Amino acid sequence: MRILLDECIDRRFAREIEGHEVQTVPQAGWAGIKNGELLTKAQARFDAFVTVDRNLAFQQNIPQFTIAVIVLQAPTNRLKDLRPLLPKLLQALPNAPKGQVSRVS
Repeated sequence: MRILLDECIDRRFAREIEGHEVQTVPQAGWAGIKNGELLTKAQARFDAFVTVDRNLAFQQNIPQFTIAVIVLQAPTNRLKDLRPLLPKLLQALPNAPKGQVSRVS
């Protein structure tokens, strides 16, 4: 799968997601772009968008996008808090429905 990591996630987390093509928002050249425009751009190049932004589902009309959105629910966005979610994330990715928000905690 092609995965885009939100810029609020530690970029080192991308290396931990094995077996997938992972890019961060800054690597894609989209740093600073607001979520609506970001999801519009991302759906053309990626299968899933991974974030820690719990408000995204309330701020955007996710069903209008053809990309799966996965929200990591960790105490912080630091690598040490995200690592324990990695096995569940890897399990969720293949079945994450496009146009919906999946939560991994």
